[in-house]
Amino acid sequence: MCDILTDELEQTAADLRAAGCEVFAAPCDVSDSASVDAFFASVEQALGPVEVLVNNAALVPGGPQDEVRRNRHYAYLTTPEPRTSLGFTSAMSDDDWLRYWGVNVHGVFFCTRAALRQMEPRAFGRIVNIASIAGLSTYSAHSPHYSATKGAVIAFTRSVAAEVAGANIFVNAIAPGGVATPMFDQYLASLDAEARGRLFQIIPAGRLGTMDEYAGLVLYLAGDGHYLAGQIISPNGGMV
Repeated sequence: MCDILTDELEQTAADLRAAGCEVFAAPCDVSDSASVDAFFASVEQALGPVEVLVNNAALVPGGPQDEVRRNRHYAYLTTPEPRTSLGFTSAMSDDDWLRYWGVNVHGVFFCTRAALRQMEPRAFGRIVNIASIAGLSTYSAHSPHYSATKGAVIAFTRSVAAEVAGANIFVNAIAPGGVATPMFDQYLASLDAEARGRLFQIIPAGRLGTMDEYAGLVLYLAGDGHYLAGQIISPNGGMV
């Protein structure tokens, strides 16, 4: 596994090793093709050719990588009906737009390309792309840059899946709704009680998904006991 955040990477690797897992972990900037290629070469040398790829790296509006926009994330939840996110697109900088595409789209392409170079000669592979409900609906009308990148991941998934399925390489995507993660906890902490209430009102299940629920789906798609290719699965508690 790789991450640009080295402290988090080392902690996760340590947790997995403590649980008895064999782990190869190295820093990598997925928005840089040379960094990605070097990482995949190191993986192949240490563990052999890649069989499973999970593209999970992403920038998220309001998250720790996006301090400037944090205070506007979910701001529409605090406004009366009908809510509006007017001003997000017109105020967006070139850098905001391009940074998101660099990680969320180019990163998925760079990692997929590197993995396929190892999977295709062996005629086996599983790729799971983590998209978002934002790529399927107007739920994230307040973050057009993020929504656009996740829509691109969905289209990329379907196209590559059709290309490589004949080589026994199955590519699928998961498009989650809200997931209870430490990063999402940061979002919730930035909201007042009314805004948090509005957020949960738009989830028919009344709660966020858990990491265990999503992990089970990733494990299924990463396995070899299915016939799924080019599918976009959206566990979202009834939001779509």
